[in-house]
Amino acid sequence: MIAVLLPLFGLVAANGVKAQSIVSWVEADPLTGLAIGGMDPVSYFTEDAPLPGKPDYEVVWMGAPWLFANKANRDVFEKQPEIYAPQYGGHGAMSMARGFVSDADPLIYAVYKQRLYLFYSAANREAFLLAPDAAALRGQEHWQVLSKSLSTR
Repeated sequence: MIAVLLPLFGLVAANGVKAQSIVSWVEADPLTGLAIGGMDPVSYFTEDAPLPGKPDYEVVWMGAPWLFANKANRDVFEKQPEIYAPQYGGHGAMSMARGFVSDADPLIYAVYKQRLYLFYSAANREAFLLAPDAAALRGQEHWQVLSKSLSTR
């Protein structure tokens, strides 16, 4: 329960800087059309592993359908979706830090400073976690440029 409430109050990171959300565009699965492969974005923050969403609990946000494991998670997301949505539109975080766009696997992730980052591979996640502040900052800089060239279908 605390993991759900802390992001709502704008938790300040350990270094005193509030983590900023970088969500201006969302990648949807080309086969299903679902954001983050149909996984419940709130569950990344509240469970040991992300939960698959159910079609009964769907929200369309930023042009993509998002699924949730239960009504409570859906309701929390609707209030502040930018807190729970993955950074860089759901693209690979370490790839973005390196200056290019890649797909990401919703099961390879990290929650860092109350933000969700997805990765193409476990090796990319490990590389990100070696210097997460620097990687997130580089990713943010590249996202500002690269997101403008992405197709919104």
